[in-house]
Amino acid sequence: MFTFEALVVALLVAGIVAALVEGIRRESGAVVVNAVAALGITAVPSAVLLSLEAGPALVWDITLWAAAASFLHSLGMLGLYESVDWWDHLTHTLSAGVLAAAFYPMSLVAWSDTAELTLAVAGATVGLTLAAGIAWEILELVARELGKRYDIEPILVHYGRRDTALDLVFDVVGAVLVLALDVRLFLPVVEQYPEMAGALLTGSAVGCAIGIVALTVAVLVLRRLD
Repeated sequence: MFTFEALVVALLVAGIVAALVEGIRRESGAVVVNAVAALGITAVPSAVLLSLEAGPALVWDITLWAAAASFLHSLGMLGLYESVDWWDHLTHTLSAGVLAAAFYPMSLVAWSDTAELTLAVAGATVGLTLAAGIAWEILELVARELGKRYDIEPILVHYGRRDTALDLVFDVVGAVLVLALDVRLFLPVVEQYPEMAGALLTGSAVGCAIGIVALTVAVLVLRRLD
């Protein structure tokens, strides 16, 4: 059934494809890679939810959210990150909100017997979202160091310490907004697999920790090689 959400998703995907074409025209590897990644990020939630037999309304809602975040990032890579001061804040808030919308219901099912917001649930949601954001910021540093070492355009752009601090602040803002608005889009799916909620939270925490350490080591090694 064709819905308004489906139309918006189609337009957003078309916008990402347009960014991809523009990246090819500019011969910008960074724009091309990020646009391809954006298309993947838009498609993956849909594929996962469909495999879990989620309802079509949920699939379109989550796909719309992922597509919006991906589209804004793709536009940012075309120059809006540099020309519009608040664009980076917007994309980080929205992207972090997507992650928090997944962590929140998992925390509710794993740590709240009454499915109510508790300090543990809030801490897990914000903490995991922030940890993922830290890993992303260090990944930007790795991209910068690789670009410098091999004299190529970095796939991700690092704009300095102040920008990193602000990015993390808006990652937290995105997570807090999910909690404040009580966004439970994923809850119906998570409730079908309650035994997996705790494992996914633990796996996410361990994955973020390993990623942060590994990426930090990569940055230090690349700097030492210069």
